[in-house]
Amino acid sequence: QVQLAESGGGLVQPGGSLRLSCEASPESFDPYTMGWFRQAPGKEREFVSTISSDGRYLYYADSVKGRFTISSAKNTIYLQMNSLKPEDTAVYYCKTIWGTIPVWGQGTQVTVSS
Repeated sequence: QVQLAESGGGLVQPGGSLRLSCEASPESFDPYTMGWFRQAPGKEREFVSTISSDGRYLYYADSVKGRFTISSAKNTIYLQMNSLKPEDTAVYYCKTIWGTIPVWGQGTQVTVSS
């Protein structure tokens, strides 16, 4: 069974940076695509960014373009978040597809506050 484990969340001041990681297991899992979503309190989960397995295709939500960068290495994807704003505060989830089954990580909290 495929599992995802996120890390790297925390509390940061506006304008600061954080780097999230998401590792997929087992190592034999070869995802076609992996991505990040987030859910703020009282709001629906929303798309943030995705990356193809070969790293050629990257997609970003308009709200994070120019500030967030997605990258990958083997079974791990990263989300470098710069120029963070209070509205980026949310639980960030990693997602992939196993066959036809969506797989989600447990989420990592990102709080942007002074």
